[in-house]
Amino acid sequence: MTRPRQLIFVTGTATEVGKTFVAAATLAVLREAGLTVSARKPLQSFVPGAEPTDGEVLATATGESPDQVSAPEYSYELPLAPPMAAARLQRIIPTIAELAAHIEWPVDTAVGLVEGVGGPRSPLAQDGDSVDLIHTLQPDRVVIVSGAGLGAINAVRSTIDALGEWEPITVVLNRYDENDELHQENYRWLVNLGLDIVLSPDELAKKIIAAAR
Repeated sequence: MTRPRQLIFVTGTATEVGKTFVAAATLAVLREAGLTVSARKPLQSFVPGAEPTDGEVLATATGESPDQVSAPEYSYELPLAPPMAAARLQRIIPTIAELAAHIEWPVDTAVGLVEGVGGPRSPLAQDGDSVDLIHTLQPDRVVIVSGAGLGAINAVRSTIDALGEWEPITVVLNRYDENDELHQENYRWLVNLGLDIVLSPDELAKKIIAAAR
């Protein structure tokens, strides 16, 4: 199976923390820098017609078609965890192994990005979650997206604990406000724990570009 020169997996501390925004913005910066990028959202669930799906947002960033990013058979028109939505809709509920096998990359992809759903332990397949998919895919970097405000420290540390001994891990404090004292304190605390923290998609893209050299 073709593998990108760098494989990135993006997960979050919870749902609605901005995983797709961070992923798409980072991919756009990488593409503007001249790197060939590709994205995969192995499963997604959504409210039909409410707003662009995660797959559509990622496809806009990479220049791919939405169906390349998110397979129609694994896209569920119901805002529940994918296995729950699939069961309710009487649709296919894949295994982690089937999901991994279904992910294909264009030849000569410099950076391939896989985005999970919800938090690291949110149900992803009939037999696992994002942690299981990470250990199956063996990405070169795991990115954790977190809010920057109250609860960020516990959320980030709990997500890292769920991942086990995985490295490298980069944490993005999304929606960071440099004028917010709580955000500043959370950032300093996490850095003092020895974690790799960035505050924007631009900073994350710089790390990925540096690793590509």
